[in-house]
Amino acid sequence: MIRSLILAGAIAVIAGTAHAEEPIVGKWKTASGETAVIAACGGSYCVTLKTGKYTGRKIGTLAGTGGSYAGEITDPAADKTYSGSGKISGNSLKMQGCVMNILCKTQTWTRL
Repeated sequence: MIRSLILAGAIAVIAGTAHAEEPIVGKWKTASGETAVIAACGGSYCVTLKTGKYTGRKIGTLAGTGGSYAGEITDPAADKTYSGSGKISGNSLKMQGCVMNILCKTQTWTRL
């Protein structure tokens, strides 16, 4: 009986953890129409392109919680990496890349 209760408790904890993903995790349609997947990797979130000319390329690493994230974003066409950030609002992800926190470009991605 006790063994069953412990097993049920462990399953509940695992199930609760699986549902506690950050809102950034998932598939996103980029501003250029490609599909990017954002998944947990280590203590942060990796952004990988799944369609388009740069399929399979990791283009970013972001860390954070609660819908606000910061890290690095790479422009695969220019092969340049910038300080980046992402902010979730509903099914939109506003991605921003900046050079020296002065010159910034923003894109809005949509959840798939």
